[in-house]
Amino acid sequence: MREIIHLSAGQCGNQVGAAFWETICDEHGLDPNGNYHGTDPLQESRLNVYFNEASSGKYVPRAVLVDLEPGTIEHVRNSQFGNLFRPDNLIFGQSSAGNNWAKGHYTEGAELVDSVMEVIRREAEGCDSLQGFQISHSLGGGTGSGMGTLLISKLREQFPDRMMATFSVVPSPKVSDTVVEPYNATLSIHQLIENADETFCIDNEALYDICTRTLKINQPDYAQLNRLVSSVMSGVTTSLRFPGQLNSDLRKLAVNLVPFPRLHFFMVSYAPLTAERSQSFRSLTVPELTQQMFDPRNMMTACDPTKGRYLTAAAFFRGNVSVKEVEDEMHKVQTKNDGYFVEWIPNNVQSSVCSVPPRGLDMSATFIGNSTSIQELFRRVGSQFSAMFKKKAFLHWFTSEGMEEVEFTEAESNMNDLVSEYQQYQDATGLDEEDIDFDEHDQMNEL
Repeated sequence: MREIIHLSAGQCGNQVGAAFWETICDEHGLDPNGNYHGTDPLQESRLNVYFNEASSGKYVPRAVLVDLEPGTIEHVRNSQFGNLFRPDNLIFGQSSAGNNWAKGHYTEGAELVDSVMEVIRREAEGCDSLQGFQISHSLGGGTGSGMGTLLISKLREQFPDRMMATFSVVPSPKVSDTVVEPYNATLSIHQLIENADETFCIDNEALYDICTRTLKINQPDYAQLNRLVSSVMSGVTTSLRFPGQLNSDLRKLAVNLVPFPRLHFFMVSYAPLTAERSQSFRSLTVPELTQQMFDPRNMMTACDPTKGRYLTAAAFFRGNVSVKEVEDEMHKVQTKNDGYFVEWIPNNVQSSVCSVPPRGLDMSATFIGNSTSIQELFRRVGSQFSAMFKKKAFLHWFTSEGMEEVEFTEAESNMNDLVSEYQQYQDATGLDEEDIDFDEHDQMNEL
């Protein structure tokens, strides 16, 4: 089996991670203690991608939960699904990163990182054929961003040939939890560009908008936001957890979605999203799901895909869905909106179908898009970063932990380079000047 090890880092990462495990236990017919009560053999067929089977017959998540303060992990331990996790895999410090990337990356986090790596190594040794890691964390705080990226770079060193997928909660313009978010996010993005293979970007503002506009929840709490994130995480990992033809492991997913190694930041969306009161008035069909899936209002990143172009995209349909209907619908979307897809990558939208629907629904769809419009997000963080960095505001909190100013400058220029790369491919047409020169050069050689 191709196993995956899941890491949750920091408060946000652990809450999102706990919601994810709750959702997939439900889908695989596992109770809060890890015992199997499913009825469908498909639920059990690929359980060992995410779970180890203990000698007692219960299934244990291959998950490592990390935080620099005990609060969140205690909360997970005391929750309904607390007995699910192996106690040795819950690792926490007694201080906190205090929303400071440098504390998470260089001081407090560095003290804890060896014991975390020990646990990860033990989990990896228990795998037959480890395909990679997935990490859930936020980029705005201290532990998820600082220690999360430290873990990613350590894993890169020790497992250079394994895939690294991250579910990263990125800061958004309207929902800001800390003033130094732009610093933490820029330093993290600098690390993710170099060390991650696939980054699924999710932000709180887009989640709030979905809850208030589409689901008609007036004041959504974090539990509701996390449920949204866990449904999209469950959708993205469907093809890894259930037998299917396409994108059946992290590497195949990346090969289909990442045209250039640095451009691996994805936007995700999920359908159906309907307010409870309206559900009985809506029919779930493949065209309806496809239309919702591409709708900018369903994107879980505060960027508008209509302002950029899709380099690649993947869609996962679940439930009793006809493969032909899915292919026809996806083809229709592409031909009708061909201006929004780059023409120099033919067949750049992949779709796959899994017969197991999520709990409580007949069918659903999850969408992953690699769109050049995600540069909006990096531009936004970049402009907030430079406004503070110009005046060296709050910098002493980072330099007192041993950081150098040059690290900030490097991170900023790496992120700006990323923005220009996205822009360059957005403007690229099918036939560039270089191609024309190249053809002429070939003809000269033939003559």
